[in-house]
Amino acid sequence: MIISKKKRAVAALLLLAVGGAAAYWLTRSHAPSDVVTIYGNIDIRQVQSAFNDDGRILDLKVQEGDRVQKGQLLAELDPVRFQDAVAKDQGQVAAQEQVLARLLAGSRPEEIAEARADVASAQATLSNAEITWQRQQTLAAEQYVPKQSLDNAAAALKTARANLDHAQQALILAIKGPRKEDIAAARHQLQADQAALSLARRELVDNKLYAPEEGVVQDRILEPGDMVNPQTPVFTLALDNPVWVRAYLPEKSLGQVRLGMKAWIESDSFPGKRFPGWVGFISPTAEFTPKTVETTELRTELSYRVRVYACNPEHRLRLGMPVTVEIPLRDNMPQALPAQPCAQ
Repeated sequence: MIISKKKRAVAALLLLAVGGAAAYWLTRSHAPSDVVTIYGNIDIRQVQSAFNDDGRILDLKVQEGDRVQKGQLLAELDPVRFQDAVAKDQGQVAAQEQVLARLLAGSRPEEIAEARADVASAQATLSNAEITWQRQQTLAAEQYVPKQSLDNAAAALKTARANLDHAQQALILAIKGPRKEDIAAARHQLQADQAALSLARRELVDNKLYAPEEGVVQDRILEPGDMVNPQTPVFTLALDNPVWVRAYLPEKSLGQVRLGMKAWIESDSFPGKRFPGWVGFISPTAEFTPKTVETTELRTELSYRVRVYACNPEHRLRLGMPVTVEIPLRDNMPQALPAQPCAQ
């Protein structure tokens, strides 16, 4: 009897303990959480680097796996064709500059003097033609010369008058100089030639390929000697600072998370290490969570795709790495971020 009473007492204590634990668990499970936890994978940006012009690759400066800095020379084309184009356009610009200078300078004094001499010569010719015509007119009246001689003298007089008028107009044009329309046309032609020279120089500069941002050479697609065009990528660069986590936010947590909130990123590759980040994107449309994404909720529930960004100066976070993201809900007001949050 004593033993049975002890057993009943122990059983009662166990029931009390289990009930208390259950009550505690129910209280904890229904209490609001201070953290939203989501799961995803590291994603990075990629750039397909290509030349701006057609040409043959002369040299490649980097290999796959090399880390490059913004503005670093990656490759270059054979420059001979571009150098010749620059030389040609330089000659055209120099020639057109001389044409415009000649028009702006106007007529030379010698040209005006020559035009005056032509006028004087035409006047003398006209005077002689008038005298000859008068003589032929007198002789024809006495019938000493045929009528044809009078007609020839009249034609010569008319020609002399026309030549004098032509010489006088030439003198006026020489004094006035070039037309303003000719000067404007020459000036516009010079501008067109200068633009062509600027384009040729730009193409000469573009025969070198530079890294657009800091990153890692992921793929070296072509080799020296290959022909390229602007649609042919030469390198694939992985831009790994910053990186982002591609994750999915359960619908019930949508009202708790906003853009600009701080977050923490954890990876099994670095136990005990937490990487600071921020919520940079929340999809405006709901979707079913992909089966490849593990969440604490059922995969068939609606969720919203999010990006949690993180600076990665030590390049520890790698493409495809599975991570856990914790977004604190207390003392975590959204903050406006600078255009380049990871700039050193």
